[in-house]
Amino acid sequence: MREYLLVFLVAAATTYLLTVIAREIALRTGAVAAVRDRDVHAEPIPYLGGLAMLGGLVAAYLVGRELPFLSTSDPFVFRDAGIVLIAGALICAVGVIDDVFDLDALTKFGGQVLASGLLVFFGVRLYYFPDSDGVQLSLDPAQGALLSVFIVVATMNAVNFVDGLDGLAAGVVGIGALAFFVFCYQVANLNGLSLATTGALLAASLGGACVGFLPHNFHPARLFMGDSGSMLIGLVLSASALTITGQFDGADITSGAEGGRSGPILLLPLLLPLSLCLVPLADLVMAVVRRTRAGRSPFSPDKQHLHHRLLEIGHSQRRAVFIMWLWAGLVGFGVVIVSLYAGGLMWTALALMTGATIVLTFLLPRVNKPVLARAAEPEDG
Repeated sequence: MREYLLVFLVAAATTYLLTVIAREIALRTGAVAAVRDRDVHAEPIPYLGGLAMLGGLVAAYLVGRELPFLSTSDPFVFRDAGIVLIAGALICAVGVIDDVFDLDALTKFGGQVLASGLLVFFGVRLYYFPDSDGVQLSLDPAQGALLSVFIVVATMNAVNFVDGLDGLAAGVVGIGALAFFVFCYQVANLNGLSLATTGALLAASLGGACVGFLPHNFHPARLFMGDSGSMLIGLVLSASALTITGQFDGADITSGAEGGRSGPILLLPLLLPLSLCLVPLADLVMAVVRRTRAGRSPFSPDKQHLHHRLLEIGHSQRRAVFIMWLWAGLVGFGVVIVSLYAGGLMWTALALMTGATIVLTFLLPRVNKPVLARAAEPEDG
């Protein structure tokens, strides 16, 4: 655990320091977010935060290779992590080009498929699903490849869609990464397996990169991650989840929970990659349906995302971001708790988390209504 904490801190510190360089590069190359009708920022903000996050991920990877415990792990741990970082660098480069020159949606989609295909080509993909009876449903290479590409591309676009408020995407993905780290670590721990896994390594690194970026990105933001960042962290999060079936046996995953689990509960660990991004994925699906029903392209922008609606019901920008973080934490850690533990205490904790999140989302704006400044009124007489 201490070495994972060090990996987390290295990623956070490196990302924090590199944001200054990334901001300067953005200003010199003209990669700046202009103010549009659908945006909530009032002045142009530089892009290219993804470059700093990529630097943090690489630094964490290099440090991890030299640590006493992680350096003695199976060779595939750092091999698969390196493949994910290479694919991440590729999609980050596509994002940088988009941030500077504004690529069309089809070209950007092609880059996403290419980066996802690179992962699959080198073996980072889904290999099986655990059945409710505890047996493995193996996927043939074509099925595994198509499903893996779909998951990675969907996650990248979901994170891109939710990146609408200062600190929102970095916080949601950071929380998801930490939840996924807990899952990977506990599955190995409960089954007496090696604690050095690619999923845990990437999740700890990604969580650190997001935390290191937040001080520069929280409202009022001095730097945006841009497409270079949103697609990068979406790819790393989904790819770290894909490594589960390549490094864990199906029996290990489904037998790791306390108190015998059966039925659909056994499928939750494999649904975890999607559930971690349930908030941005739900926003993505609703946006596509909303725009299609209106006769517009699903890629056309609007101002009706979930974070826009939170602002409409009375939340401030910072509070809206905090609420979205709470929902991401509820979904991500809720799935982890249900997957790994059983009993009344687990359900009580989950109910308390859900109740607190709902109350803060819908009751807080009414209790803490904004006070409007009164215009000066002429006095009588």
